[in-house]
Amino acid sequence: MITMKDIVLEGHPVLREVAKEVILPASEEDVAIAKKMLEYLINSQDPEISAQYGLRPGIGLAAPQINVSKRIIAVHLTDDKGTLYSYGLFNPKIISHSVEKAYLSSGEGCLSVDRPVPGYVPRYSRITVTGTTIEGENIKLRLKGLPAICFQHEIDHINGIMFYDHINNEDPLAPIPGAIEITK
Repeated sequence: MITMKDIVLEGHPVLREVAKEVILPASEEDVAIAKKMLEYLINSQDPEISAQYGLRPGIGLAAPQINVSKRIIAVHLTDDKGTLYSYGLFNPKIISHSVEKAYLSSGEGCLSVDRPVPGYVPRYSRITVTGTTIEGENIKLRLKGLPAICFQHEIDHINGIMFYDHINNEDPLAPIPGAIEITK
């Protein structure tokens, strides 16, 4: 089981690497990594389990965050309509995106960042993602709202990008022109 001690913090060099493609079909080891990452997210959202093991709640996790430089992400969240997005994905890619931007009104957080980072993170409001599931199925997901933001955050991780790289340093809370504000 992954716990907070397994999650590397900002400043660790793996978080700035472009992660390696996962050779498909995924090895048993890679499938186990993806399953453990997804399990962490599910456990972290359970108040009893997260309290027992001291887990910070999360909705997404990328393999570099557990010091594995591979293109693996896990997400576990529901959208504003109650649809559950629960995936471990190998080699996820954004294949298309909207021109329109969106941002979280509360800003973004990260399990690898142990401090508050105020500021709006501009993201695409709608994206289409492809990837291969833990079961080996190639999927295409059309996402908007919080799921779109979460997937962009995790795909950034496998490209060595941190969420705060997108924040306007001069004025972190400056309105993003024409962007949709998303509240969690």
